[in-house]
Amino acid sequence: MADLKYMSGFGNEFATEDPRCPNALPKGQNNPQKCAYDLYAEQLSGTAFTAPRVANRRSWLYRLRPSALHKPFKPIDQGNLTNNWDEWKPNPNQLRWHPFDIPDAAKGDVDFVQGLSTVCGAGDPKSRNGVASHIYVCNTSMKDKCFYNSDGDFLIVPQQGSLMILTEFGKMLVEPNEICVIQQGMRFSIEVSGPSRGYILEVFDAHFILPDLGPIGANGLANPRDFQTPVAWFEDRECEDYSVISKFQGHLFSAQQGHSPYDVAAWHGNYAPYKYDLANFMVINAVAFDHADPSIFTVLTCQSVRPGVAVADFVIFPPRWSVQEHTFRPPYYHRNCMSEFMGLIKGNYEAKEEGFRPGGATLHSMMTPHGPDADCFEKASNGELKPQRVADGTQAFMFESSFSMALTKWGDETCMKVDHEYYESAGSRSRTHEAG
Repeated sequence: MADLKYMSGFGNEFATEDPRCPNALPKGQNNPQKCAYDLYAEQLSGTAFTAPRVANRRSWLYRLRPSALHKPFKPIDQGNLTNNWDEWKPNPNQLRWHPFDIPDAAKGDVDFVQGLSTVCGAGDPKSRNGVASHIYVCNTSMKDKCFYNSDGDFLIVPQQGSLMILTEFGKMLVEPNEICVIQQGMRFSIEVSGPSRGYILEVFDAHFILPDLGPIGANGLANPRDFQTPVAWFEDRECEDYSVISKFQGHLFSAQQGHSPYDVAAWHGNYAPYKYDLANFMVINAVAFDHADPSIFTVLTCQSVRPGVAVADFVIFPPRWSVQEHTFRPPYYHRNCMSEFMGLIKGNYEAKEEGFRPGGATLHSMMTPHGPDADCFEKASNGELKPQRVADGTQAFMFESSFSMALTKWGDETCMKVDHEYYESAGSRSRTHEAG
């Protein structure tokens, strides 16, 4: 939408106020005795107060009413959303899901929160250590309802349908082939204009950061300037019965209040939601022979306490040139000490053009062998090695994690989308070996 404005940069110190409330931001301090326009000052902390300055995340919000102004939280039906990884039996097999069904509006309205389902994950939100992969499917906007995650951050990947996301910090429009991150504790609502579907990576530990570039140098991959954070916007709207939904320790709770939570007239700080267009990713790749590791396609990472080991990486496989000589160019056959959950936003993934479809997914668990399908192997093994474009019109991505992700019952059975013939695609040509 033309009226939406954003601020540029990743993790910046931002300062913004709604133009309807000039000078709403205090000058020279955070918490004056009396704020302009009789606003309430409120800090949202994304890290411990004593976190090192380089890692400290917090923002000050100046709002019409304190966010504490609501009735007690009560448990509500959480549908298919879970962080209980022991509810279902382990399954080490290669897994592929056909596209997940979007609810038929003729059979009833389903909003973003109601359409959340957990496919797999590991760890514990109570101890703030772990990861989860979710699917969302919906056909209607959230009405007089907001959501916030007490357990961690959401990285949202729309696959079908644009999302108008209202937050306490402002508004964002997130289209397919863009992503957004709503960090822990931030209240938001999602409006849709039709059938919508996408993926969510949730991390419990820390926040997403840009990966270090090392020998790549100062520039490349996802550049900080291309991340966008919304400018301040507020609504002063009283409601008879507004629902605030909290995800807390893997369960959903709802509290009622009599006003919109989007009443922040101004804010400043470095803890805020943001979006990114995947088309802006600066691709780095091998230009002589063999493969660079797929880590060169990492957009965002959430690091563990072990150097170089990620709780989760968000990796993409964007359009690019392939020019390597005497090299099998598609992704090679592989066994990995990480878990790899893949999704497809559009087009056909280069290594598996059949069966892996937009809105579907795959999971290759720790040390489970995987690689290109038989047709891809034959073509790449015998084709002419001339410079060629790869993945035009396509956008695949991966949630990669050092955690051994467990399937939920919904992911393995209830959704009824598992492709039980997937293992057959790993077959290769038959060969006869003769002694010389």
